[in-house]
Amino acid sequence: MEENNSLSRRQWLGKVTVPALAASATMVGIEANASPDHKGKDDRLEGARIYNVRDHGAKGDGKILDTAPIQSAIDKCSNEKGGIVLIPAGDFLSGTIELKSNVTLHIAASGKLLGSPKREDYTAGKRVPPGNGNIVLLYAVNAQNVSIEGMGTVDGNGLAFYNGKGDNTGPGQNGVGGNFDRPHLAIFYQCSNLRLTNAFFTASAYHCFRILGCKRVYIDGVKIYNRVNRNNDGFHFNDSEYVHITNCDVQCQDDACALFGSNKFVTITNCSFSTRWSVFRFGGGESQNIAVTNCLIYETYGCPIKISAGRASIENFTFSNIIMRNVTGPIGIGFSGPSNNNANNNTPNTAKPFIRNIVFNAIRATVVAKPVDHPDIHFGVSVREGEKNSCITLNAMGDYYLENISFTDVHVQYAGGGTKEQAAKVVPNIAAEYFGVWDPAPGGPPAYGMYARNVKGLTLQNVRLEYDEPDARPAVILDNVQDVTINGLSAKGSEGTELLRIINSKDILLTATRVLTPALAFLRVGGAKSNNIIVDGGALSNAGKPVVFENDAIKESVTLRV
Repeated sequence: MEENNSLSRRQWLGKVTVPALAASATMVGIEANASPDHKGKDDRLEGARIYNVRDHGAKGDGKILDTAPIQSAIDKCSNEKGGIVLIPAGDFLSGTIELKSNVTLHIAASGKLLGSPKREDYTAGKRVPPGNGNIVLLYAVNAQNVSIEGMGTVDGNGLAFYNGKGDNTGPGQNGVGGNFDRPHLAIFYQCSNLRLTNAFFTASAYHCFRILGCKRVYIDGVKIYNRVNRNNDGFHFNDSEYVHITNCDVQCQDDACALFGSNKFVTITNCSFSTRWSVFRFGGGESQNIAVTNCLIYETYGCPIKISAGRASIENFTFSNIIMRNVTGPIGIGFSGPSNNNANNNTPNTAKPFIRNIVFNAIRATVVAKPVDHPDIHFGVSVREGEKNSCITLNAMGDYYLENISFTDVHVQYAGGGTKEQAAKVVPNIAAEYFGVWDPAPGGPPAYGMYARNVKGLTLQNVRLEYDEPDARPAVILDNVQDVTINGLSAKGSEGTELLRIINSKDILLTATRVLTPALAFLRVGGAKSNNIIVDGGALSNAGKPVVFENDAIKESVTLRV
């Protein structure tokens, strides 16, 4: 029985299916055609063939432009119902390339798609909107099932396009005189089922990825190193849905993961980020249902988590299990309502704008005194006054409020060094990006830990705020804030000022508060509108006085049960 049931290698090869053999042969470099026994039945491999760009005339020597043969391979692959376009070993110099439906661009581990250093080799992506430029190396429009994979490299050669100018789209610049005539590394517009896996993307002349109006986007294991030019973003999303980013490493010069417009159903997990400006940056539009978890943020200046919006419908964000090492302005939310003219605010003007239901959980952060230039960015970036001695900023203005904001299990270690002049600062009635609020002299916020203005429904649970050097500012300031629960706050105090300052705020419950170092007072309450402030228990012995009242605040506004 054993002899009859066993198969020789020759017999096994005779029985195995033709597609399986063909696929195996392809992977070792043998042409993937049907066997002689199945002539005329090539349709078995439709949608599964491999198209080597060298077979279409690409040289891969880093000198001869290979744009046409690469595009030829992509076109043939798409016309034959899809498959894999292979970038094998070599440096394949290229200008603008269009990816198409059902095409997987596979870059071999020793293969490189190298952007041409010449502007004339690039064009705008056909049918790509012009906002923030549309000159590009790789793009796809209205395509389905597009993938870039492999362990190889896409190098934008972006240093060749450096002229010292950025796009001037920062606060108050509005793009005037900006440099938009340079290629992005990749743009995807209105694509579905887009997959980016494992490859290394580097040295773009502009943004690395612009993902616009796409659905079902899966990004896994991607590495981005983008620090040769100004506005070197990592991921830049606009109006996309069902986006999932995991296991990525991003080092860039500008926004690492910007989400502008109306992005929904987004998850970001198990990633690391470093940049001069911000990591998670949100503009206006309808940004909803976004979860960020298990991420490392290091050497990031300009606010790792930044929400700056005017007319917007922003809700249901969670940020959890995040470590921030050496950052400034760790979290900043600015909300101006419809008075903000941010060009990214795309929500129609019929609905009242809102920012609500934002959760921060299990955050550990170390905050430096001011930004530090990255040694691998060849141009310096000026430091704004408002970036110095930064804190967590929750700032709405006028008749608009942030709603239901919570911090649970958050520990922030600040550099300290804040001054009495900063502590006495009158905060301007603006809701710009976090550093814009603090820019006017003497610079920096009046609190070292958290400043909150116009918030309804604020929760601090097991929050610890400390500093390395003595700081003359309060730990927390609540200005026109209502419905507040603070439980288990531990914070260092200053002998020259209060631990908490409360201005025209009401319905506040403080329990189990700990004053870790001597402070002039525990609470300073100001304003006639301050009311129903309850202090229930806590370790307050380091405070010289329990409460100080000023500016028409009355003693009846505070109930002490300690």
